[in-house]
Amino acid sequence: MPDLHKVARALISVSDKTGLIELGEALAARGIEILSTGGSAKALREAGVAVRDVAEVTEFPEMMDGRVKTLHPRIHGGLLALRDNAEHRGAMKGHGIPEIDLLVVNLYPFEETVAKGADYETCIENIDIGGPAMIRAAAKNHGFVNVVVDVADYAPLMAELDANDGATSYAFRQKLALTAYARTAAYDSAVSAWMAGALDEAAPRRRAFAGDLAQTLRYGENPHQSASFYRDGSGRPGVANAVQHQGKELSYNNINDTDAAFELVSEFLPGDGPAVAIIKHANPSGVAKGATLKDAYQKAFDCDRTSAFGGIVALNGKLDAETAEAITEIFTEVVIAPGADDAAKEIFAKKKNLRLLTTSGVANPGVPGLTYRQVAGGFLVQDKDTGMIGLDDLKVVTKRQPTEAELRDLLFAWKVAKHVKSNAIVYVKDGATVGVGAGQMSRLDSALIAAKKAERMAEAMGLPEPLTKGSAVASDAFFPFADGLLEAAAAGASTVIQPGGSMRDDEVIAAADEAGLAMVFTGMRHFRH
Repeated sequence: MPDLHKVARALISVSDKTGLIELGEALAARGIEILSTGGSAKALREAGVAVRDVAEVTEFPEMMDGRVKTLHPRIHGGLLALRDNAEHRGAMKGHGIPEIDLLVVNLYPFEETVAKGADYETCIENIDIGGPAMIRAAAKNHGFVNVVVDVADYAPLMAELDANDGATSYAFRQKLALTAYARTAAYDSAVSAWMAGALDEAAPRRRAFAGDLAQTLRYGENPHQSASFYRDGSGRPGVANAVQHQGKELSYNNINDTDAAFELVSEFLPGDGPAVAIIKHANPSGVAKGATLKDAYQKAFDCDRTSAFGGIVALNGKLDAETAEAITEIFTEVVIAPGADDAAKEIFAKKKNLRLLTTSGVANPGVPGLTYRQVAGGFLVQDKDTGMIGLDDLKVVTKRQPTEAELRDLLFAWKVAKHVKSNAIVYVKDGATVGVGAGQMSRLDSALIAAKKAERMAEAMGLPEPLTKGSAVASDAFFPFADGLLEAAAAGASTVIQPGGSMRDDEVIAAADEAGLAMVFTGMRHFRH
């Protein structure tokens, strides 16, 4: 098998016509014969590019609404034949099979069809059969055949042909084959995932995930780890689909933290008022609602000014100049928001290391999906935590009833606790976190840490007492003992929200009554490990 192999004949069959005419003209200019089908052939001919119909090669018409056109020995033989095998060459000659040196195929837009919410039958009709079959055949025979499945590879293909006088190298064909197999794997993954959902199959026998490379990262969680970032094709507003306006390339940890920040702030709908979340190491250092975005940012910042340094800021509304000025008063790694005005961009432009990302909107926290986590030898898959609690879902279990203001803070604290690593304790007052305890092995320690942070901030801000006085406190899971609840009471909390369900609920309720607390149960837990 030679390293360089001349391209004399190409087969083009694409759904995405981007760059098709330019590609066809470039191939024709190099004297390469073009075979094509359906809409691709029509578009090329209309542009004046000479095309030979696949049906002319197969001597068999396209039929069944185009379902059957390339599934034929004269096509697959031309893709699979080993050019240095005498028996294969003889079979090609005996059966009139032309060599195909280049296959350009992109598949029926199945993922896009699903994303538009098409019905079952429409989705089925957009499952490509001939395309994947040809791609796999050409990729298998990459010793002789080039297979191009991405528009992004058109230019590299032309450059390769120019560099090698109309031929391609084996290394180039290998890379194309790698991309091709990944594409068919991703396509099949999308089909199987959709079908599992359509059939309401929560645990199909086989599960596959796929993504498209967004960027190669400088390193992973630590400098000695390599890493890459992939998009899943869902188009969900957030870090994966955001536009970066300035600043150096995002790191692995930046991306992880920015995702945590934007998913959290998206719990607060823009129509309900401005909200800001500040994240450090995937946990919130402060979250707040305010009269303006600047007001919300300042309240979030005041929860833990120390941790906010070098953090990630997420907003649920369009970034304005006033808020941008406030953010730039300390070092911030990333700011993400559904838009930014020109004045805000100008302010950020002076901070070269600050990354500004804008999205098409906030993410919908109620949209279902899957999350998965690798373990040794496998991975865990579960539904995304879309659980939400409203006023009507709360069960008051204490003698004292919470006030309307306390109920607002309880629900705010509950939304934040959903995004704090377990064990999670969150103190909230007047629509802002005033203490966050995360990731401790005991709930008591989380309550202590959050209260201690509030004390430290009160001292730094010159306040007469910590803001936990008169606060609402949320616990992501039940209190197994009364000690954690009593620690919250000692910090000044006046009301508590928790799932309930402990064997010692009666003991915890009695302790709340004795401390004069109002407490509500949600019946829902929000572990986040």
